Amino acid sequence: MSKWLFFASMLAAGWPAEAHNLMPVPAKMTPGQGRLAIDASFRVGFEGYQEARLKDATARLVRQLVRQTGIPIPLEAPGGGTPAALLIHCGRASDTVQNLREDESYRLRVTAGQTQLTAPTPLGVLRGLATFAQLVELDAQGFGVPTVEIVDSPRFAWRGLMIDVARHWIPLEVLKRHLDGMAAVKLNVFHWHLSDDQGFRIESRKFPKLQQMGSDGHYFTQQQVRELLAYARERGIRVVPEFDMPGHTSAWFPGYPELAAGPGPHEIERSWGIFDPCMDPTREEVYRFLDGFIGEMAALFPDEYFHIGGDEVNGKLWDSAPRIAEFKRQHGMRSNEDLQAYFTRRVQALVRKHGKKMIGWDEILHPDLPKDIVVQSWRGPQGLAQAARQGFRAILSNGYYLDLMHSAADHYLVDPLGGAASELTAEQKGRILGGEACMWMEYATERSVDARIWPRMAAIAERLWSPQEVRDVADMYRRLAAVSRELDWAGVDHQWQYEQALERLAGEGPVEPVRVLAEVVEPIKNYGRGQARKYTQQTPLNRLVDTAQPASDRAREFSELVERLPASEADVRRWLMLWRDNDARLQPLLRNSALLAEAAPVSANLAAVAVAGLEALEYRQSGRAPSTAWRQEKLGVLDRAAAPQAEVLLSVVPPIRKLIQSIQ
Repeated sequence: MSKWLFFASMLAAGWPAEAHNLMPVPAKMTPGQGRLAIDASFRVGFEGYQEARLKDATARLVRQLVRQTGIPIPLEAPGGGTPAALLIHCGRASDTVQNLREDESYRLRVTAGQTQLTAPTPLGVLRGLATFAQLVELDAQGFGVPTVEIVDSPRFAWRGLMIDVARHWIPLEVLKRHLDGMAAVKLNVFHWHLSDDQGFRIESRKFPKLQQMGSDGHYFTQQQVRELLAYARERGIRVVPEFDMPGHTSAWFPGYPELAAGPGPHEIERSWGIFDPCMDPTREEVYRFLDGFIGEMAALFPDEYFHIGGDEVNGKLWDSAPRIAEFKRQHGMRSNEDLQAYFTRRVQALVRKHGKKMIGWDEILHPDLPKDIVVQSWRGPQGLAQAARQGFRAILSNGYYLDLMHSAADHYLVDPLGGAASELTAEQKGRILGGEACMWMEYATERSVDARIWPRMAAIAERLWSPQEVRDVADMYRRLAAVSRELDWAGVDHQWQYEQALERLAGEGPVEPVRVLAEVVEPIKNYGRGQARKYTQQTPLNRLVDTAQPASDRAREFSELVERLPASEADVRRWLMLWRDNDARLQPLLRNSALLAEAAPVSANLAAVAVAGLEALEYRQSGRAPSTAWRQEKLGVLDRAAAPQAEVLLSVVPPIRKLIQSIQ
């Protein structure tokens, strides 16, 4: 019996619908009996509206099926009157420029003879194709798709991912990979953070010194921008550009110092943090410059929204300039917040002049701004709720910061309509457009960014697409493992990057002892790395902390085993013995790998806590109670092991502590 036949039998018996591997979970799903085979005769047919984007999407699907199955499926399968295995009916064209209001719904009906995909727009077709790709499975009969009927539509219209290309440069081909990953899990907004203190990453033909003096030669030409825009549209993804202002603008000033509030000298920042340089809101030439720049970029990017940043202005240079102080006095401004609100209103007028709507981080929130702006809340859910109460539309990013190294479960349980937003009226809740994950690039490069974003991003995608009541964390993790493999077939390099990083650490030695250690550590959380040591753009990111996954699946699985004791005792003992013995296996590598040497205390701590766990198992098995001295000694071992070493946390300490504390 295939897992889907088993799934159908469970539903008939009143069991919960948990056997599928889809992510996001569809709004409504009814499994059937049987399967549609995937073989070399697979072909796609069309009814109704057709366009090149749809044919390109089905060609991508076929190429993915070939990679996944190894079956030589031709892009143009032979005809001869054979019914299409996948028949697509599209109702009408999408809008010329993709927007928030478009219909992304679809209906997918799989029978043993044919799959019918029906959608009102090409966007719905694209979402249905993503679901179809996830349905493909291998069973005893070969590759196939289980029979099922799915009626689906997204919960939120704004489901985004922001990637910062300013701090560490990310080439075009890497960004395309992430667009493929986004399409696979039905995300629809790519927020492109194109400028910050560490780099200005786009060609301006009107103001060429921006990229000539602010990018170290790493920037996107306007032709490359158009290439990415087309690539995103083919996958049903909007592209929202961000140019941070008035702060985070150090890279603007080497080329155009007249924009700055301070006298200089001006240079690109090489480290991370909040820096003093910012624009001067009191000078009219600043607004003339921004009028020209925004006009140029607005013509290049078709999306209706234009992100102006607006966050983290410390105001030190505004405070120290007598001329700015006089300007504030003359205009009745009591604070730098008032001065920034003045700047934001001026910039908003320019954005509107050039046919766009402004979006900014929650520092821009001010009741005097027009209500068509969008507030992106990064500091907390209270800001999101406040924006909605004041009549602004808003999106949530707080809780979705991928760079802070939190678990998929942590992100998964954050809801745009949870927390403070749950107390809003229905009308106010309607102003919350959705959410957007953020990947800030202080501690990632093009060689690690896939592993930092995926597969956790898929859990956030589900939160933004699926019904609010879909919240089973254990089932999410089960399906996330399957979707992680699916993302491989879609072209994302997260697993490959992890394997390459392990091999780098091992050098000429065996990889397996490195893997055993890496699987049970996690990078320190939040902003701890910046406090641990000085980092710059030139700092190599090639250590254990850069390799370890954001949250240890092995530690989570081991914790579940500890919860199931005594039934799981054999498995708990097996892992503890492996960790106890791994330090000896790792010693030659610790001596011969400069990248691993700092991990020696971590490895020793892993062995020590494993010994403590094994001794605890012996007490459990014997029925004897340990002495107070033993318990204190072992808890001291755990306390020492819990402290960060080499900027990583030993993530099996909590379940081993629970094991020791469970002994009576």
